[in-house]
Amino acid sequence: MKTAEVLKEHSFLERLVGNWTVTAPDMTGSEPWTETVRSLHGIWFVAEGTGRMPDGKEATSILTLGYNAAKSKYVGSWIGSMMDYMWVYEGELDASGNVLDLYTTGPDFNSEGLADYREQIIFTDADHRTFISSAKQPDGSWKQFMEAHYARKI
Repeated sequence: MKTAEVLKEHSFLERLVGNWTVTAPDMTGSEPWTETVRSLHGIWFVAEGTGRMPDGKEATSILTLGYNAAKSKYVGSWIGSMMDYMWVYEGELDASGNVLDLYTTGPDFNSEGLADYREQIIFTDADHRTFISSAKQPDGSWKQFMEAHYARKI
C-alpha cells in the first residue's frame, strides 16, 4: 500500500481546522455547542463537538473526514453519544469549492428501516460555515430538516 499524500482536495478540509461555536437551536437547545477540529498530518480531519441537547443532557459527537484518492471521493464518519448508529459518508465538493456534499444511509426517523441523507458543509467565508442535513424524498428531491451555524472562535 502506498503512503497517503496530501492532495489539493485536502485543502477544503484544512479550512475546518480550529475552534468553533455552533448554534442550532432546534437541535442543541438554547446553549451553543463548541467544536474543535484538528488535522492528522493533512490527511484526516477530526471534529469533536460538545454541548447540551434540548433535554439538558450533555452530548459529544465525533466527525472524521478525509479524501480517498482511489475512489476520487471525500469519505468520513459521524458518531454521537445521543445515538448508537455510526453514519458513514461519501461525497464530493461542488464546482464553487465551498460546498461539500456528503451522502449517507441511516435510520429513518419517520418509520422503520433506513433512509438516504445528504449532509452539506457550506463555507460562507473563512470564519463561518453552515451544516445542513436533508432527507431524500420519494420524488428524489432533498428536504432539509436541520441547520447548524459555525463561527470560528478568534
